[in-house]
Amino acid sequence: MIQELMNYVSTNASYIINQFAIHIYISVIGVVLTLIVGFPLGVFLSVNQKVATLVIGMINVIQTIPSIGMLTVLLIVMGLGKNTVIATVFLYSLLPIVNNTYVGLNNVDPVYVDSARGVGMSRFQVLYMVKVPLALPVILAGVRNALVISVGITTIGSFVGAGGLGDIILRGITITDGKSIIFVGAFLCALIALGMDRVFNWLVKQENE
Repeated sequence: MIQELMNYVSTNASYIINQFAIHIYISVIGVVLTLIVGFPLGVFLSVNQKVATLVIGMINVIQTIPSIGMLTVLLIVMGLGKNTVIATVFLYSLLPIVNNTYVGLNNVDPVYVDSARGVGMSRFQVLYMVKVPLALPVILAGVRNALVISVGITTIGSFVGAGGLGDIILRGITITDGKSIIFVGAFLCALIALGMDRVFNWLVKQENE
């Protein structure tokens, strides 16, 4: 199997690199778009408790839908290609980002909030100068979870012609002796997930220094 593995990698190196890059692109873009929408939504919910339960409940419902089912629904609406998979990643990344932002902001010690208000800070200043910095570890944990989730979701992109490492895995499944091909795709998916986690931890560490 090792010989087959080496032969496949050496013969298809450019194809593997291309699919590897596509996989990272879809995963990262999907999470970035979710962060752009999800963070403000989490902030809004933290100051509007009445609608928070309803909105987070709706986002939870999205998580219960099988990813292949969600992809199929979006395929009907958006057609084939990367955008359909990016939209799928976006929807499944909402829960960790929105929920962690909401929970993190709500769990800030009221003592800090009261002190900030006592020195004359406005609600906006309290939010972005006190609550967000204190809640940042929880918020970033949500982003990290979303990144890991996105790698798995992007794998099914091969079913809608988006490419990515799922394309390699699918090719391995469709041929008689494709164990080595499947291994390459699965190994690189795990490598991306671990790599994203390491890079994210490094960025957080740099921010804290």
